[in-house]
Amino acid sequence: TSISGDEATRAGALDALQRNTWVHLACHGKQDQEQPYNSHFAMRDTPLTLLDIMEEDIPHAEFAFLSACHTAVCDDKTPDEVIHLAAGLQFSGFKSVIGTLWEVNDTVAKHIVKAFYEKMFEDLEDGGVMDCTKAARALNHATYFVKKVVPLEQRIVFIHIGV
Repeated sequence: TSISGDEATRAGALDALQRNTWVHLACHGKQDQEQPYNSHFAMRDTPLTLLDIMEEDIPHAEFAFLSACHTAVCDDKTPDEVIHLAAGLQFSGFKSVIGTLWEVNDTVAKHIVKAFYEKMFEDLEDGGVMDCTKAARALNHATYFVKKVVPLEQRIVFIHIGV
């Protein structure tokens, strides 16, 4: 399922979360340090908040790639009690989540995303299956693979949490 443009609404995103096992969000993300459950992804109509996601039943959740700014930023006052967008998706059932620690430069991040998915799906041609437990290794591979075209601060912006 791909939603973009006028279809990229809060309701459309929630529906896609419920129907798909893997999700890739490429949009603006906003962390709310004061009210973490109000942290959100920008949609066409109204923001998709962390609370919106956590209140939904997401039965097929496996993997989420959050290619949005500040999706894994913690509070500097309580770093051990973090509630950010990436952690919220994990709490909602996603086994494996990739988030970002600061602003993502879309023009260079696309190289990491491309290399990541190429590594994740390399076994599919030989009858393999999609496996979210390969995400950490694929992210490591992608950041190494693009080191000549992507600056260091944009290679290390992505982090993996989960299995």
